[in-house]
Amino acid sequence: MQAINTENITIDKLSIPLLKRKKVNVDVLRLDKIHPLISGNKWFKLRYYIEEAKQQNKKTILTFGGAWSNHILATAAICKIKQLHSIGIIRGEEAEDLSYTLSLAKELGMQLFFISRNDYQEKKIPSALDNTDYYQIAEGGFGKQGAAGAATILDHCKIENYSHICCAAGTGTMAAGLLRKISPTQQVVAISVLKNYLEMEETIKKITDKPERNLTVNHNYHFGGYAKHKPALLEFMNEFYNQTSIPTDFVYTGKLCYAIMDMIKENYFSEGSNLLLIHSGGLQGNASLSKRTLIF
Repeated sequence: MQAINTENITIDKLSIPLLKRKKVNVDVLRLDKIHPLISGNKWFKLRYYIEEAKQQNKKTILTFGGAWSNHILATAAICKIKQLHSIGIIRGEEAEDLSYTLSLAKELGMQLFFISRNDYQEKKIPSALDNTDYYQIAEGGFGKQGAAGAATILDHCKIENYSHICCAAGTGTMAAGLLRKISPTQQVVAISVLKNYLEMEETIKKITDKPERNLTVNHNYHFGGYAKHKPALLEFMNEFYNQTSIPTDFVYTGKLCYAIMDMIKENYFSEGSNLLLIHSGGLQGNASLSKRTLIF
């Protein structure tokens, strides 16, 4: 198993006519380069949980996710590297053919348990695991440890260079971590990939101690909801790749980049703003699309 290598992270400056026209600077922090399976923010959100599990002499990690969960796959891969057992509690009935994500997780040694959506909502643990000694991590790495780990993402850039730190948001864990690092004059702009999750701001506040005034959550770019997409998004992702050579995924980073470019077009950011976009990886999710949908 390939090691996680944060030295592969780069900061890519975007050169797009729109940005020159609007006089806004945009850099992309390429966390997707650290590992093919544990790419992006997943390692950062999981690192302190894994460390704590080791300190408690736990040999098994249990966590939750859906059929295409980046978090499930990353957990399986990290456990493989750290010589830990892994258990994934998966939302919904087991399909006849496992998704690409779950197939990989299983190959990496993760034991999969499928539960109904109702049981999943209550995060019920199957009775078959009653006698298993495990360390439990919430879906998406949500929690204070996850936010603390996500805060270390900004150790890989000169944070003082930026007026706005921009990220996609599912559980809000990464946004909470970024808030911990910024100064009172900086803003975190989180693009929610969930439909009608209007409680995200409150959820983020639960795991960070930074003032709400430094956070903006935009709920207008979910494209129908979590893991949903529309032709306009896929067309944008291909065009964005043509312009920047940066691949994105349709669940998180495609929506982030679409949103930020649209907000720049609509003059949301003032002239001279310096934006840092966090590329949170998750490119494996594109495997669910039909072949040749994307050009990368």
